[in-house]
Formats: sequence, structure tokens, C-alpha cells
Amino acid sequence: MDTGGNSLASGPDGVKRKVCYFYDPEVGNYYYGQGHPMKPHRIRMTHALLAHYGLLQHMQVLKPFPARDRDLCRFHADDYVSFLRSITPETQQDQIRQLKRFNVGEDCPVFDGLYSFCQTYAGGSVGGSVKLNHGLCDIAINWAGGLHHAKKCEASGFCYVNDIVLAILELLKQHERVLYVDIDIHHGDGVEEAFYATDRVMTVSFHKFGDYFPGTGHIQDIGHGNGKYYSLNVPLDDGIDDESYHLLFKPIMGKVMEVFRPGAVVLQCGADSLSGDRLGCFNLSIKGHAECVKFMRSFNVPLLLLGGGGYTIRNVARCWCYETGVALGVEVEDKMPEHEYYEYFGPDYTLHVAPSNMENKNSRQMLEEIRNDLLHNLSKLQHAPSVPFQERPPDTEAPEVDEDQVDGDKRWDPDSDMDVDYDRKPIPSRVKREAVEPDTKDKDGLKGVTERGKGCEVGIDENGSTKVTGVNPVEMEETSVKMEEEGTNKGGVDQVLPKT
Repeated sequence: MDTGGNSLASGPDGVKRKVCYFYDPEVGNYYYGQGHPMKPHRIRMTHALLAHYGLLQHMQVLKPFPARDRDLCRFHADDYVSFLRSITPETQQDQIRQLKRFNVGEDCPVFDGLYSFCQTYAGGSVGGSVKLNHGLCDIAINWAGGLHHAKKCEASGFCYVNDIVLAILELLKQHERVLYVDIDIHHGDGVEEAFYATDRVMTVSFHKFGDYFPGTGHIQDIGHGNGKYYSLNVPLDDGIDDESYHLLFKPIMGKVMEVFRPGAVVLQCGADSLSGDRLGCFNLSIKGHAECVKFMRSFNVPLLLLGGGGYTIRNVARCWCYETGVALGVEVEDKMPEHEYYEYFGPDYTLHVAPSNMENKNSRQMLEEIRNDLLHNLSKLQHAPSVPFQERPPDTEAPEVDEDQVDGDKRWDPDSDMDVDYDRKPIPSRVKREAVEPDTKDKDGLKGVTERGKGCEVGIDENGSTKVTGVNPVEMEETSVKMEEEGTNKGGVDQVLPKT
């Protein structure tokens, strides 16, 4: 019997997993600008909750190695990456044409440290894929990632670099098939578009559809060519609650896992599908949202968990903290421990918040029709696609900083072809720090870009959970958290899917 995201059952689903968690302490300092709903500070808030709930000690904590130009160019166009690297708030007025060309401006503003931000969040996602490929963990987490709208040649919807596509390309070096699942309220258009014509990646997106950014994700968008029936879109209406959501999610994802048989799963956990989100209109509870994580975890397939949207930042931090516990097989208590951002969570100071009484516009009949249509499409896939066994790109090495090692040069294996950009000049970073203030419930937001991007397709515990309570902040020491540098890829990858 299903017991919900808040209760990890005994048996396979209750077994603890080895988890790698990627976090850069600087990520919370990046600032999109006054009034912009995207706030990287939410990642720092999430990390603080993880620390004070005592969850960090159950994971390997890694500082991501920043993605390099060549890493980003595995998917993105060279001129677009070059533009991101060079643009600054001071020079943007001299590049009006380029700003328009690459859709950088309002929703996707130029801010101090923009390129370093992209390198950081992309490095975490690719680093997670590397860890999974090498069998060094069962689940990898990068809450700073999941920016699913970015296209090959342009920014979109607060997203500049599509770390998800880069992470999937990395996973495809090791796995014949990779599944992408998106529970953000917005359609995962950038990822779907990248893999629309291949049968090696299946994309499944559960999203609000109808007069809503980005305007894509119709149920009839099913893929093209070899990728026909490998794109699944689940269009939803306002006010969907936990019960209605799982009425679709579980049977659809159960069938997907049965038919597609992925070697790895990427789950984008956008928290703007939660009740009360500043830009969202769904009514999911944190437990309901986390039930999707629990369900995908239960298949015991290598799993990459990523962040995404989420604009009521106190609830984003709550959600991703709780879902980290679900990934670990650890139960966290509702009462929140005191910590540096405690004031954000008043007046109740609890991890969970009750959903609202908003109307659920998703009728039972509508949900059953969507479910039946998608299950019918899946029935047309008789079995998992076969992939010719060919030489594939070499594995990405994953060098890490060993704090006991004095000679930095010895971290490199002389037999490895991992190269280092010794001659690359560092990018000056003047990061504007966002003031730490309690999240206000203002309703201002930025207008969405409704035009679909011009992106190009890529060619192709054992018996239960442990109860964890709050950890005394005085007992939390920085030295208790092992931070390691995580290497990314070697020399860039062709803009084609890796062959197995």
C-alpha cells in the first residue's frame, strides 16, 4: 500500500541509497535583480536547512567543478556561449542586437557574475552524471540545476544554459537510454526540443497548459522521426491537488519504466508546482510533490535530482530539504530547527504547509482521458529500443581535491587524457550580494516570453526510515562537511548523441 512521500516503506523503497550532493557556497550570492522572481538565494536557504536537520552527514557533499566553454558547447552554440562569457551589465548597452538575438534582457537579465553562475549550476549537473556513470553513488542531487527552458542558441524563462541536456548527454555515454521527468509547473520545452527526434531519451513533462509560459507541451506533441512516441506531455489545469496528480503520475511513469527501461533517470523537481507559489497555480503539498521523488526512487535506477522553478522561496527550501530526506531514506520532522534563515518560516516554523482550498479545475473525466491517451501511445512502443553497439566517447574523468594531498599536480592521472585550461584567463566576477530578507508575498513578476525558442535539435533503515530531528546550530561546524571539487568532462563532446 502507498504510504505517501512522508513515509518511506520497508523493503526496496526503504533501503538507504548512497547520495552525492553538489553545492557551491557562492551560488546564493548571484542576484537576477530587484523584483525578479528567480532568487538563487533559495539554494543557500535549502542548504542551511539540510545542515541544521543533520542531513549533510548522510551524504557526500561536493563542490561542483565549473563547466568550461567547451563543456557548454556540447549542446549550446559557440557564439551563444561566447556571448554569455563576455556580456556584463556595463557592456550590455553596446550589444543591443546581440541581446535581442540571444533573448537576453527582461526575463533573462544580464547580472554580475552571470557566466560564473551558469558554469556553477551546469557543473553540478554534469558532475552528478559523472558520479552516476562511475557507479560512485545511487542518487546525485544538484538543487541549483534544472534550468529546463534554455535552448541551443538562446536564453529563455530565467534559464541561460540547459544543464539538464548537458547532464543527459553525459549519461548517454554510459547508458543506452535515459529518461527525463519534469514536475515543474512549466513545460520542459528546452529538454524536449533537444531530444525530440531520438529514441534514446524519453522526455515526460507534467505541466500547466493553456495561455501559460512557454505555451508548448500539447498532448499531441509526441516526438518526431526516431523519437516518435518518446516525448510525453501531460497538460494540466489550475488547482491540481496531490490525489489528482498521482492519478496520472504513477500509472504513466510505471508504464514508462516498464516499456522504456532506462539506464538512468533525471528528475527535474521544479517547486513552482507547489501550492502558494508566487508564479504558479497548482495546489500540491510538499509531501505530494515529494511522492514523485519517492516513486521514481523506488525503481532502483541511477537517479539525478535537479531543482528548477520555485518562486515562494521559503517553500522551495522546505520542499528540496524534504526531498533530500526522501532520497536518503531519512525521515525529517516537521518542527524546524533554528538556523540563520529561521525568520523566513514564521509564524509556524514547520517544514510542511497546508495546501489551499482553491478549485481543482482538473475533472476526473479529463484526467482519465489524458491517462488513457498517454498509455495508448506508450502501448505502441513494443519494447525498449535497441542501440547498435558502437564505440562511444571516453568516460569523463572525475578528479577531486584530496585535502591530504599537497602536490596539486599529482591529482591528475598521467594516463588520463583529461586536460586543464592552464592558459585560460579567469573571468572577473563581481557578484552583487542579495540582501537576506524574509520572502515577501508580493505578486509582482516578470512577463513570460511566449514565443518558443529557436533551439536546434541534437542530432542524434533496511526495514524502515530513520527519524532525524533538528540539530543544534551550535553543534554544526563547517569542518564537519567534506567539500570536494568535482571534475567535469574532458575536452568537450560532439554535438551528437554519444554512441554506445
